[in-house]
Amino acid sequence: MDRDTLRSLFDLTGRVAIVTGGTRGIGRSIAEGFAAAGAAVVVASRKPEACAETAAHLTAMGGRALGVPTHMGDLDGLAPLVARTVDAFGSVDIVVNNAATAVTLPLGRFTADAWSKVYDVDLRGPVFLVQEALPHLERSGHAAVINVISAGAFLFSANVAMYAAAKAGLMSYTRSMAAAYAPLGIRVNALAPGTVDTDMVRNNPPELQASMANAGLLRRAANPDEMVGPALFLASDASSFVTGQVLLADGGLVPH
Repeated sequence: MDRDTLRSLFDLTGRVAIVTGGTRGIGRSIAEGFAAAGAAVVVASRKPEACAETAAHLTAMGGRALGVPTHMGDLDGLAPLVARTVDAFGSVDIVVNNAATAVTLPLGRFTADAWSKVYDVDLRGPVFLVQEALPHLERSGHAAVINVISAGAFLFSANVAMYAAAKAGLMSYTRSMAAAYAPLGIRVNALAPGTVDTDMVRNNPPELQASMANAGLLRRAANPDEMVGPALFLASDASSFVTGQVLLADGGLVPH
């Protein structure tokens, strides 16, 4: 191991990444980090204006970028997302399933509509996106899937039970995908953040935000940029012998 070899471990030059929920919060930080590491980045989110702004921002950083408006709850939108990625950049090497919705209803008061919104976006969409990208990932030679789950998947999460269960389901699919796709040369891992200073967290009352920030050993919320290092590790050759794992980046929230 020497300096140049070490640097090459984290180099994404020539690779193409799809980042869902890539226009804000953790997804935007990951998109910036991957662009800075040399990848062409396709950001997907529901709002066309946000996609265009983020793609322009990444391009201004010196990256290659494209924004593709996509609702992860709409399966019909996944094939066009992959097709536009391949048309623009020629391949798909990395998929980051970051988009999520955290509709919150107490147990005992669920509605069918809320159930569909959470599980369609947080679980069904990610699984089917990887399936849609599979032929391209198989040809990559450096294929990596990162499913962004949550520390909540490991905790008593009565207040966000649907969200936590969807993330636990995605963790299970991560392990199943890793086993199924290893013979194809595709690595699949999960990133489990704890409390991160994002819009999702800020939508909670101030006292709950403070409680969430204070729950881990580090006694603070993470900046979204603190998820870039773990994500870059999982996406790059630095983790070439890592698959089927969950990387907890939670400030010491989950006992393990």
